[in-house]
Amino acid sequence: MRIAAWRRLLAAASRLRAVVRSNELSLVVVAVVVGALAGFCVTAMTWIAESAHVAIYGIPFDVRLSAAARIRPLAAFLALPLGGLALGLIERWRRARKRAPAVDPIEANALRGGRMAMGESALVSAQTVISNGCGASVGLEAGYAQIGAAIASRIGLALQLRRQDLRILVGCGAGGAIAAAFGAPLTGAFYASELIIGAYSLANAGPIFAAALAATLIVKALGGAPYVVVAPRVAPLAVGHHLALIGLGLLSAALGVGAMRAAAVLERAFEVSRTPIWARPVLGGLLVGAMALYTPQVLGAGHGALGLDFPAALSAATLIALIGLKLTASLVSLASGFRGGLFFASLFVGALLGKLYALGVNAALPALGLDPTACILAGMGTLGVAIVGGPLTMTFLVLESTGDLGVAGGVLAACIATSLAVRSTFGYSFTTWRLHLRGESIRGAQDVGWLRDLTVARLMVRAPPTTLAQATIRAFRAAHPLGSAHAVVAVDEAGRYRGLVLVPEAHAVPLGDDEDGGPISAVARLPQTTLHPDIDARSALGIFDAAQTDTLAVTDRATGAVVGTLSEAYAARRYAQETSLAARGVLGGG
Repeated sequence: MRIAAWRRLLAAASRLRAVVRSNELSLVVVAVVVGALAGFCVTAMTWIAESAHVAIYGIPFDVRLSAAARIRPLAAFLALPLGGLALGLIERWRRARKRAPAVDPIEANALRGGRMAMGESALVSAQTVISNGCGASVGLEAGYAQIGAAIASRIGLALQLRRQDLRILVGCGAGGAIAAAFGAPLTGAFYASELIIGAYSLANAGPIFAAALAATLIVKALGGAPYVVVAPRVAPLAVGHHLALIGLGLLSAALGVGAMRAAAVLERAFEVSRTPIWARPVLGGLLVGAMALYTPQVLGAGHGALGLDFPAALSAATLIALIGLKLTASLVSLASGFRGGLFFASLFVGALLGKLYALGVNAALPALGLDPTACILAGMGTLGVAIVGGPLTMTFLVLESTGDLGVAGGVLAACIATSLAVRSTFGYSFTTWRLHLRGESIRGAQDVGWLRDLTVARLMVRAPPTTLAQATIRAFRAAHPLGSAHAVVAVDEAGRYRGLVLVPEAHAVPLGDDEDGGPISAVARLPQTTLHPDIDARSALGIFDAAQTDTLAVTDRATGAVVGTLSEAYAARRYAQETSLAARGVLGGG
């Protein structure tokens, strides 16, 4: 009876997979489910973290931690180090078990075709909740996106979706989580397109917007989005105001690049300090706790502090101090081992930067009449672009916060200026910069995993014709007549590569009736140039171009033994085919 029920379940699952793979509308339905689950996770994680703030710091439940007037020193110097100790012990356990670091949504979509491990992602989300819950200067948004994307990946793998569909679904999970966090479906949708999938297309739009809307509705039904940004309306912007906001965008680019480089320096400082891995977050917690005694605004993501500072009349000295403290606290938190994101922290610091910029511009050019609120909103968007990326994502966040198309246009101009400046001078967002420090070369979520999979090992002809390097030319001609092969690999007695012999060239060597022509190695080409099985197709084409040949031998990297040959024409054709397939997948082609 149980066997029959199990068979019926497997048959139903198989039919469901077939429907989802063959029908675009069914993918939208799956995306709605993913978005709803992401919205539920956002609500649960937020409730846990905020409950921890209330219990640890004794603040009212309706007051954000960063908006508290003051905090008890004992709470700061106990909660942050103890939370750091828990994270340090988890990291020590992970390294002892030799478990690989969790793959984030951008890395998963760029390199792994959307494949993410649910267990590792759940652990990262739990670490994020612990970090934010004990008061570290990080936001929950990275944990939101991680768990939303992992749920999407798990569902997509269970349905055996095609690579591109799985990547879209991962974008739906991460974008839905961000939409739920800010109560902003357009922001979440463009976050998925710009940062997680790496492309805009009509084929992607249906599932992405469905997931973002479903996540937003779920979180509203469960109590409201945790990071809603509310801003007053802004006076109409003139041409001079747009130019001033572009100047703010360039300033944000400089600050963002500086912050990302500082993050690498701080991480390196913790590594060379010889502090045990379990103790680094404890030390980071003590440093952040000390800063929190000056101002609690350095704690958590900064949502409460943003609401507090938005209408406040703050001096330039106070703004500079808050910017420096919040950035330092956030970077120390991440460098020491706390987990979390800089999405909202960048918005908060950007708002302070915009407020400071407005003071400076209005003091220097009072006739310009630059609205400080416009600068605050542009500062939020531009520093968000500099650190997180996504100019349209940040522009739509401002638009959904204000409902004002006029200021959104000015913010968009500033965000584009920031994006261009960061790309031309630095080239990374915070996430891709951290991946770069780990040895990866990706600069976004564009799918390059297929290229890494298209290796010489997949393309080469195995067991190519070979000849001993000391064989005579006459013996070679007898063994390999014209037309039998284009190229033959010369090897020594141990099978190691010694050169490539073109058959027509060997037969063109003039020989007398009683001459053997000497060793065939004398006419062998490229004795030092080979491919290796693990090289990708694009790198192989570069080697072909440098060697100016149409055929190369493939050798084992360790032993030098010949394992195959590859022709440039075949490698170029297969590379072009895979490039075309990847482009068609992104753009929604058949």
